[in-house]
Amino acid sequence: MLERYKNSSAKFLYAASFLICIFSCVANSRDDKEQKRFPGLKTNTDKTLIDLSELGSGGVGKDGIPSINSPDFISIKNAKGWLKPNEPVIAVSIGTAAKAYPLQILIWHEMVNDTIKDVPVLVTFCPLCYSAVVFDRRINRKTHSFGVSGLLRHSDMVMYDRTTESLWQQFTGEAVVGDFVGETLKRLPGQIISFAQFAKAYPFGQVLSRKTGHKRRYGQNPYKGYDDINKTPFLYKGTTDPRLSPMEKVVGVKIGKSGKAYPYSVTRKKRVINDTIAGKAVVVLHTPGAASALDAAIISKSKQAGSTGVFGRKVDGRLLNFVFTGRKFQDRETESVWDITGTAVKGPLKGKHLEKIVYGDYFAFAWLAFRTDTEIYKYTGGGQEKNSKAKSQK
Repeated sequence: MLERYKNSSAKFLYAASFLICIFSCVANSRDDKEQKRFPGLKTNTDKTLIDLSELGSGGVGKDGIPSINSPDFISIKNAKGWLKPNEPVIAVSIGTAAKAYPLQILIWHEMVNDTIKDVPVLVTFCPLCYSAVVFDRRINRKTHSFGVSGLLRHSDMVMYDRTTESLWQQFTGEAVVGDFVGETLKRLPGQIISFAQFAKAYPFGQVLSRKTGHKRRYGQNPYKGYDDINKTPFLYKGTTDPRLSPMEKVVGVKIGKSGKAYPYSVTRKKRVINDTIAGKAVVVLHTPGAASALDAAIISKSKQAGSTGVFGRKVDGRLLNFVFTGRKFQDRETESVWDITGTAVKGPLKGKHLEKIVYGDYFAFAWLAFRTDTEIYKYTGGGQEKNSKAKSQK
């Protein structure tokens, strides 16, 4: 009896050891596979909102594109020595503080961890989507630092936080893989305008300097010719929406669950669009100013892309309607003159500020990939306006 018990125990232990070995090999195989897919990252891939096959390499590994984590800033006067008037910057203002993040720097780093007026901000730019997105980098009241993972999804940059190494979609600010799944970073208003426009609107503003701790060809564009409506999106594997050419630029606005895209082909002609999204009265502005960051080899020599802005149309409870006349924006009600940052610079409302609406300038394919149920604003001429409500074919 004892001998049979010993034999039975031995067999059980052998079987258990065998199964443990099998499970260990499977786990190690999976870990090896994930390491190859996400080199250098320790992301918890058991928690995910997406099919991991949607993630692909952008050609560099983790931190292969280095984020700026200790940004240095200089005055507008000092920046004029190397930053041309037409060069595009991401303008961010919080309270009385304003900062400009030149795309000639962001194109090489894609991300700046910064603080403005005690608000920890994350300023990002994905060249492949032309998406400049600003976030509050606090999660559950704790400040986090972010870096570039080296991965792409729908051609858009995938970020990672340095606390859990969860993966975050730059376009939406949503954690898509890792321990932070379920969290979404709060977006903050920001706009791409020219350096000259920033300097005029914020004369005491600060400019991100070239002292980044890295040697890069600042002022040059490594994506020469990419901003071309006839081009094909780089490393984009999704389907395209027949309503717009993939590489046409749009002004994309999302309020609540409602999204609307305003094609540059329309905004350039109209300059001003008074509209309503989800019951919110807004105005979309587009004026000459910023050059494209992704056209010529030297950014300052690139074609004109223009500068845009999206704002609420109410001031002190009064609804305003805007027009573009004599190369300036005016409201019909008071004939006050407004600049591209939504500030009244002349007239009865001088000094007033329109409410900043979170929006972005994007290549159409990117907006449509992440906002599949978006409306597309159309202008048919003769004062006729309509919206295309058909869903994306993605």
